[in-house]
Parts: sequence; C-alpha cells; structure tokens
Amino acid sequence: MTLNRREFAQLGALSLAAGFMRALPAQTPPAAAPRKTGYAVIGLGRIAAHFMPGAVNSTNSAITGLVSGHRDKAEKIAAQYGVPLASIYSYDNFDEIAHNPAIDAVYVALPNSMHAEFTIRAAKAGKHVLCEKPMATTVADSEAMIAACKAANVKLMIAYRCHFEPVHLRSIQLIHSGQLGQVQAISSCFGYNIAPGEWRLNKKLAGGGPLYDVGIYSLNACRYLTGEEPAALEAYASTIDHDSRFSEVEENTAWTMRFPSGIVASCATTYGANMSGYFKVYGSKGWLAIDPAFNYEGVHLHGELSGQALDELSPSHDPYQFQAEAEHFSHCVENNLEPQCPGEEGLRDMKYIAEIYRSAGIPVPWRMEPVSVVSGPPRTS
Repeated sequence: MTLNRREFAQLGALSLAAGFMRALPAQTPPAAAPRKTGYAVIGLGRIAAHFMPGAVNSTNSAITGLVSGHRDKAEKIAAQYGVPLASIYSYDNFDEIAHNPAIDAVYVALPNSMHAEFTIRAAKAGKHVLCEKPMATTVADSEAMIAACKAANVKLMIAYRCHFEPVHLRSIQLIHSGQLGQVQAISSCFGYNIAPGEWRLNKKLAGGGPLYDVGIYSLNACRYLTGEEPAALEAYASTIDHDSRFSEVEENTAWTMRFPSGIVASCATTYGANMSGYFKVYGSKGWLAIDPAFNYEGVHLHGELSGQALDELSPSHDPYQFQAEAEHFSHCVENNLEPQCPGEEGLRDMKYIAEIYRSAGIPVPWRMEPVSVVSGPPRTS
C-alpha cells in the first residue's frame, strides 16, 4: 500500500497517540451523582410555591411529579422544574404514581380535610408522605393516616417547618440547657385578618377556624419549648365580626395550658386582626422572645439572660425552612430513619385541638381519643 505524505503523517500521529494512551494509568470513570429523593407535589397553591424551590435547593431532593386539578397550571410549573408531562397527574388518576419509579415520596399541600385521603392513597401506592400541618381535621383521620403508612411500610412526616428554623433551635437550646433558669410562663399569639372567600373559612375543608391554620404554631411551640405535654387546659372562643366570613368557623380562640413542671402558657389566635406571630418565654434568669417567630424569613430572637442582652436574627431566608425539612425527610427516606416530626407528633396536636374546642364549647363532631389533660367547663361568647 502506498501512502502519500499527508496520509503518512496522519497515521504517525494516530500511532503516537495510541502509544501515549497505553502509557497513561487506567482512568476511573467519574462517580455518578447520588440519586435524589423525588417528590410529587399534591396541590399547587401558595404553600407548595415555597416548598418546591426549597426542595430543589437541598442536596438530596427533587421535584419529579405534580398533582393538580388544573392541567395548564401544572404544565407551566412542570416546565419550570423539569418535570416530564407524563408525570403530571390529576386527583382522579393520582393512584397511577405507583407505577412511576421517579417518585419516591409525596408532599401533601391540599386543604386540611384532604390530607387524610391523599396520605392514605399515597401510602397504598408505596410512596413516603410529607404532609402539611395541620395533620388532618379529625383525630380519627390522623390515626388512619398513621396506620396506613405503617401498613405500607412507608414514612410519614408532618411538615412542622419551625422545627428546622435556626433561631427556634437556638431558643430550645437556651431553655433546655438551663441558661434561662426555671421557666415560669410562656405567651404566644398568631393571627391575621382573613379575606372573604378563603377556603379556610369553609369548615368542611378547614376543619375549624384560625386554631387549625395559625394557632397550631403557638400550640406546637409551647410543647417543643418546654419539652413537655400539657397536663391541663382551658379555652375560650368568640366571633366578634358577624359578617359573612364567619358563618361556619369561629373568629377567635384563646387558651391556657399548664404543664407538669408548673409552667403556664397562654395563647391566642384570630382571623379578625393582624397579630404578629410570636412567643415569649419568662425564666428565673431572664426572658427570651422570637418576634416574628413563624414567618418564612426575618425570624428574630431577642431577650435578656443573666443581665446580658440577647439579639440574634435568623440567617435563613425563604425558602430555607422548606429546604431544611425536605433535606431531613429525604435523608430519613434514604437511610431508613424515623423523621423528627412523625405522624404521632401531628396526632398529638390534633388531640389538643379537639380538647381546646371541647373546652371552648365548640362542637366536636368527630371521634376524639382521651388525652391526659384536665379541662374546665365549656366557655363561649
């Protein structure tokens, strides 16, 4: 075979390159990126709009499915998060997620009364469940959610985002380490002036008034700040603005709790006024407060401990709290660990809500398991 000069040069270059490659040590192929826990988001409303960017900001979570009654809205969000159109589901064909291996878990962001149905359906489809608070609208539904997830061997976590907020964790550390001394009392409030037409004013969807929506933050905070469960409670409820908004749910709820240590907590929630969400803890060595406490950002801790001023602004910004809870739950899914806020945590709050309603004289039409609290006589206004 006769080669011209150009062909000979090309062949020589190839030979040199082949020899050089043989001389190199064997290269290890790059490691594949760790697989992320894929979430199908059920309900694409306001809270989901915070969770989805939080999940994608985490190291171990991804949005891999959407469930909505509005296909056009779902397709726009799917394009934003890289969700295949085939992974968009309606509420009717939701059970088909069982056949989608990209979906490991669901995030339930529906109205309160729908939490139980879709948690149970997700469990039957073999998917883990991260469910927004309140857990449900009844104690019985909450128990059914726990039972369904246990039967399917999937994890259930209630999305108490403040459990992952740095300044909340700092306040818990200050209290439980004794730096605040013996805690004597806690006060906490949260409320807002609700607009007409909100689904939260529909008792069938919401379960009740502001206690289910924002008052639950104060209830849950008193429990994790003290590390105790209430031994006694007494509650009041009222509706002052007799307009069309409150034909089904109450406008105001206030309650007191006494804990086994003797700590007394007083809480209030409203749909009739803008009430900054805060808590304040009084101890023998000082006091601390977080105000605002339950916002998505700008959470501010201040107080005085043994004569020293305390002033700390949370370093986190929206959607950090959602990122942290997604990170935690995905870690639990990946490593077969129990979540920090399992279904039993949500169930406890549901039992206390039912007891607050009973004490306030608000009808409790659902089955309510006994709780270890002593209530005063029903009181209404």
